[in-house]
Amino acid sequence: MLDKCRRDQWSVDDLDWSRPPPRLPADKEEAVVQYFTDMSGIERLAGALFAVQARKATDPTLRAIFESFVVDEERHAVAAERLARYYDVQHLRPYAMSEALVRFRPQFEGVVELMGPDIANGYITAGELLLDVALLRSLDDYVGDAMSHQAMELINRDESRHIAIDFHMTEVYASDEYLEAKRRGPQPSLAARVRGAAALAQLMWYAKPFLEQVFLAPMDRTDPSGRRLREAFKRMQLVSRKPTVARLPFIRFMHRVQDLFNHPVAGRVLGPLLLRIAGGDARAIGRQFSDAELVRARGMSFDELADEALAAKQA
Repeated sequence: MLDKCRRDQWSVDDLDWSRPPPRLPADKEEAVVQYFTDMSGIERLAGALFAVQARKATDPTLRAIFESFVVDEERHAVAAERLARYYDVQHLRPYAMSEALVRFRPQFEGVVELMGPDIANGYITAGELLLDVALLRSLDDYVGDAMSHQAMELINRDESRHIAIDFHMTEVYASDEYLEAKRRGPQPSLAARVRGAAALAQLMWYAKPFLEQVFLAPMDRTDPSGRRLREAFKRMQLVSRKPTVARLPFIRFMHRVQDLFNHPVAGRVLGPLLLRIAGGDARAIGRQFSDAELVRARGMSFDELADEALAAKQA
């Protein structure tokens, strides 16, 4: 994997920026430029999570892989900024990152420093499934232009490596060996645990408007059927239901939230609160898999689940 990370590096200047941009309808141009502007911020959030994993990795090869991912995400952010300028043909208005993204970022950065690598991996896996399986593909289809196609092909190639490692690390962090090493290692103080829990709760509160503005609203426009978004949420839910993953404390908590939301009585009473905890959208917390899919996923390896998630984005 490390050889592949090094071999598949590319530069934003490798793209053919000489071709003239299309003149899109005004409302579509405005949406496209805004989406690429926000995409640059999303990519840098992902880079921050990979940086956490790189700093805390004990294996030098794994550390080098995560460091290459940080480089990837910064390159994606720069590409998104340049794509935003490229499609800003009519200069309809000044563009800046969405307010919810700006407000979410300091909360996110504060929690990142307190996160263990296992929690960081959970967030990055969910975020990259949303980005890669759903948002990037749908945005590219929506733009429907050769420049976007060329950039997205290279970005998606990087993201495929990321998702493969995300699933691998999910298996590692849920393993008996990792949990035993964590139990035997230095334990955080009560004060540190309280600070971490408070920061995480605050992050989850800000996550709702962030998810709505930066992921869900663009997806509703670029993929009105909602198929890709449901597929991304399904992949998250299935990997979290693997027995070794489902026993982790944070995952157990989120499963309780999901099960309560889907309960015919508790869901009606506690629905709004449960939605807020889970990110604010019923598609994220509603069950997206069938019983047969759950049984099948539990019998698959993590590598097989990753391969199937990668295949889903090409469907």
